[in-house]
Amino acid sequence: MSDYIICYDITNRRRLGRVHSLLKKHAVPVQYSLFLFTGTDAQLQQCLDLLQAIMDQHTDDIRAYPLPRRGLRLVLGPSPLPNGIILSSLPQDWQPQELGAEDDYDD
Repeated sequence: MSDYIICYDITNRRRLGRVHSLLKKHAVPVQYSLFLFTGTDAQLQQCLDLLQAIMDQHTDDIRAYPLPRRGLRLVLGPSPLPNGIILSSLPQDWQPQELGAEDDYDD
């Protein structure tokens, strides 16, 4: 299994909703228009084929970027979820990390 970032820029509101709904079935939303997909190359291709059937190839843009298996994975900034709540569909190394008092860099 490999990890990919899938992102999109869709020019039509109706297609945008369809692309977003389809991706939520196959990947984990990380940010607006950005999803984490974990699967085999065949599963990724199937997902991209479904997206291609929805998109307008002249005006829309959908991209999938492979992530290195051993690369640094770091989440910075506040979690959109309350403290103590995690999104279990994200791998552990993608979970937001809480800053300790010694790690707080606010002046």
